[in-house]
Order: sequence, then C-alpha cells, then structure tokens
Amino acid sequence: MLSRTLIQRASLLAQNKNATRLAILRTYAAFPPHNVIGMPALSPTMAQGGLAVWSKQIGDHLEPGCVLAEVETDKAQMDFEFQDEGFLAKVLIPEGSKDIPVNSPIAVYVEEEGDVAAFANFTLADAGGAPKAAATPAPAATEAAPKAAATPAPAAKKAEAAPVNTSGRIFASPLAKSIALEQGVSLKKVSGTGPNGRIVKADIEAYLASPSAAAPSAAAPAPSASASYIDIPVTTMRSIIGKRLLESTQSIPSFIVSSEISVAKLLKLRAALNETAPTKLSINDILIKAITVAAKKVPEANSYWLGEQNIIRQFKNVDVSVAVATPTGLLTPIIKSAEAKGLSEISAEVKELAGRAKENKLKPEEFQGGTICISNLGMNSAVSMFTSIINPPQSTILAISTVNKVAVPDAAAEHGFIFDSKMNITGTFDHRTIDGAKAGDFMKALKTVIENPLELLL
Repeated sequence: MLSRTLIQRASLLAQNKNATRLAILRTYAAFPPHNVIGMPALSPTMAQGGLAVWSKQIGDHLEPGCVLAEVETDKAQMDFEFQDEGFLAKVLIPEGSKDIPVNSPIAVYVEEEGDVAAFANFTLADAGGAPKAAATPAPAATEAAPKAAATPAPAAKKAEAAPVNTSGRIFASPLAKSIALEQGVSLKKVSGTGPNGRIVKADIEAYLASPSAAAPSAAAPAPSASASYIDIPVTTMRSIIGKRLLESTQSIPSFIVSSEISVAKLLKLRAALNETAPTKLSINDILIKAITVAAKKVPEANSYWLGEQNIIRQFKNVDVSVAVATPTGLLTPIIKSAEAKGLSEISAEVKELAGRAKENKLKPEEFQGGTICISNLGMNSAVSMFTSIINPPQSTILAISTVNKVAVPDAAAEHGFIFDSKMNITGTFDHRTIDGAKAGDFMKALKTVIENPLELLL
C-alpha cells in the first residue's frame, strides 16, 4: 500500500512538472522566451478542476515549493506547489473558474524578470488553449433553405389529410402513451396524425421538439414573487461527491445490519484514561480501535471489491477512514495501520487530520485508500440511528449514533430495572464482498469488544 502510494505521488509530481512545462514557446518575434503553466493533476482521479485562488501576482518571483495557486480538485481545495524557478508573467485563467481540464494553459512564467511586461497582451490563443470557433454554415445550405421551406414535407401533407377526431375521446398508441407518461406530456395538447386522429410516437416526438413544449419547462423552475431564497453555486467537490454517492447507491448491492450496544464500561474506561492521557480521548477514538479488533476477527469486512480485476482484496492492515464534515463537503482522512497504534496516538492523529481536513490542507494519500470507514454523528443528541453510504471500493461503513440512557431489566434492582448507556451502531455492507452471516459475525465481534473494552489490550 505504502509503495503504491509513493509511486502515485511521484507520478503526480512528474505529471505536474510536465504540466508546468506544457509548452515552451519561444516565439522571439512576438514574445520573449517563456513557459506555459498547465492545470495540474493534484489527485490520481482528477480530470478537471477549479482555480480557486491565485497565491502569486504578476511579477512575483516563483521558486520550487512555493504555492502558486489553490486548486479545487475532485476531493478538496489544495495548494498547487510550483516546481520551477522564474517570474509570473501572465495569468490566463481568472480566480473562481470551474471545470478546467488537466494540462490546460492557466498561466505563463519567464526566467528573466525584465520580460514580464512583454506579456501584458498575451492570451489563451497565444498559448494554444483558445476554444475553436464554430464553423459557419456553407452558403449553399443557406440558399437552399427557402426552397426546402417552400416544399411541403410528406409528414405535413399527412397531417393535413388526417381525419379530425370529434368524439372527445383521446386515441393514442400504447407506445405514444408510454413516452408521454415518461416525459410528462398531456395527450390533450398533442395533435394526432394517425388514423382517425390517433396519436402515434412521431406526434409525441414532434410535440417535444416544438416551442410550445419547451416554454412551460423553461418557466417551471421560476419561484413565486413572494419567495425568498439564495442560489449557491455547486463546487467541483460537491458535484463529485454527488456523482460518487449516486454511483455507490446505484451500483452496490448493499445491506444494513444494526446493533444496540452498551457503552457503560467504555465510558468508565475513557474517564479513567483521560485522568492521565496526554491527549483527551473521545468515544470515537476508542471505537476506531475497537473496529480494528473486529476487522482482524472478521477480515471479510475489511476488504475491497475489485470487480474489474475479478478479485476481492482482503487486507491484513486496518486503515480506518474517518468521516469529517468540512465547509465544502465530506472528507475521510485515514488513520493508517490503526491496529498497530495506541489510543493516544490514534486520538492525536484524528485531531490533526480533522483539523487540516477542515482547512482543505490534506494531501491525496491522506484521504484516499482506507480499508473501512466510520461515520459518527453521536455528538448530535438528536441522532438515535442512521445509515451511511459505502465509499467504494471499500465494503463496510459504520454509522455511530448518540449515547442514550435506556432502561434494562435487573431483578436485583429495587424497581426491577436499571438504566444503561447504549448507542446504536449500524453497518452498511457490500453483499458482493461479505455475506449477511459474516456481517453479523463482524457486528457481534464489535459489540463484544465495545462492551468489554479491556479486550483492546489483548
């Protein structure tokens, strides 16, 4: 895993260095020698991104490792660290631009500071990145248009010749009814060209292509005059989150297993440890460790579904992805090899990674590649139970609810019951990787170690 991550990182650095040197244009007649900087690929899955902020201004000195801009990738807003030396001569793409393909020209730098002024009028076209103009229609086609309009089409003749339906009943073919239902078209608005005014498929298609069909659609989203609202632009990250989660729900045959677990002993252990621990432990820190114990006992839950390679990859290490809410969307920083770390180390790492996640300062390898995921809404006392969506190719995600006081039978108690601290943990599993019985075994192992937290020492 580590070597693969290092290889990916080295590959990205090489790609970005090549992107920086996308085109070495030495057009001495128009501009001094210069280099075009391309849109970098800051994550392995990035195909396009947004340019959030320029950290350097025209004329600023650039050196290896300096932050040239902040780029909005498919996962986060990240620093674009420049890898060469020179002076920023021209910004080709303004701040706030979206959906810029990787390697597209975004700026120009020069080696000599005195050459900066020569690029005041440099454009995307000069960099080879201007969009191509749309082809103009040929004159012959323009001249032929009146003739075509003057000659009635066979379909038009057919429409004129079709008998008019005067009975008031709407006749339509089954296929036409089906298409109308899918497209939300009222058959009363469609003129039929079939026998006795029967509406056929071609009539529905002709109506959908007409201006009368398009006008209501355009007006539909308009709010009422009294509505009060704001329109929030969809960020690249939010768009990717939407696509990935939709893909997950549509492509993964997931199932849910839920368990109510006592955390009374865990809370006592946490309180005792926090009296001497260098960093205050949270319930989530202990649950992360508990998950590693359960995953070692039932490794099927700690697996990838790699259908394209026709394999299931079962991991020996447990890299726990921890869901963190950020202002721009959900990120999942990873506690790598959590099974080999103590509670204090896990706690410190979670706090450090979560802090940088909220500032969009995580590196791709710090939030990509976990083997199992935990999502905790327990800090919200209103959440008694919820489910989460699997992050492929992972096979398991655990949803942690809040702690509640629950009455449980106890014959020795004065009133026949006592109150216990319990939380609901709901696992969502990929059925292609782990069967229901194994998922039940995993939840049982997790319940056992949480209810008897001294097993964390074994």
